[in-house]
Amino acid sequence: MKTLWKGAVSFGLVNIPVSMYVATENKDISFRYLHKECMSPIKYQKFCPHCDREIGPEDIVRGYEYQRGSYVVVNEEDLDSIPLENTKTIDILDFVELLQVDPIYFDKSYYLEAAAGGEKAYALIVEAMRQTSKIAIAKVMIRSKQSLAVLRVKDDLLVMETIFYPDEIRSAAELNQGLPAKQIQEKELKMAVNLIEQLTVPFEPERYTDEYRQALRELLEAKIAGNKVVAPRVQAEPDKVVDLMEALKASVQIAEEERQGKTKKKTTRKKKVQTGS
Repeated sequence: MKTLWKGAVSFGLVNIPVSMYVATENKDISFRYLHKECMSPIKYQKFCPHCDREIGPEDIVRGYEYQRGSYVVVNEEDLDSIPLENTKTIDILDFVELLQVDPIYFDKSYYLEAAAGGEKAYALIVEAMRQTSKIAIAKVMIRSKQSLAVLRVKDDLLVMETIFYPDEIRSAAELNQGLPAKQIQEKELKMAVNLIEQLTVPFEPERYTDEYRQALRELLEAKIAGNKVVAPRVQAEPDKVVDLMEALKASVQIAEEERQGKTKKKTTRKKKVQTGS
């Protein structure tokens, strides 16, 4: 992995040197736009409609639109005048419980690797956070942008997650929240709870795959190989179920049957191992 950033985790009076790596990658398949006539990739040019001509990077400045059609120009000197120190430290501010941070706050994930000379201090904070079951709230500068972040332990490594500031979370107050809980029938609630319990399993991320991406990759490979592409069979849309209770009962029955089937398979495999067949 390519190192994104080098600095230190500031923990009280202790500085722990670390290297930062991007922890995730987007595996979406991307396409280029081509000219249909000659199959050449399309280039996007910067064009000024007022001057009716193409312009280069040297002719471009930053502009903030404070009202429709009106801008103020911001240059490098303006940005440099902002009194914000671009430090190379991840400054821990507080420690909190992970469950107190709603997942809506999480943005991007980064691995923090112990750098030379900081192995002992790194192991110390990892073990201390593990024993207290706490995560750290911190601030960090990445590429001239100050971000709020949390540090947590995953597989003996520190993982830093940048998080949104509270004013960046949109309010959902005006959205339809459905019926009040007091209008839900008790038997429907019990059935819904039963369905959730039937479908509850340990989280195993490897069980989940992107079927669309896999099908798209197979389509592309077939086109590259010059083979005939067969369209995947589309599942029929299920009939709209009006009776909520009947829908819940049917869902619970299906979940029970699937669970029983999985249990039988595990038992059969276990007997085969015991008998040596």
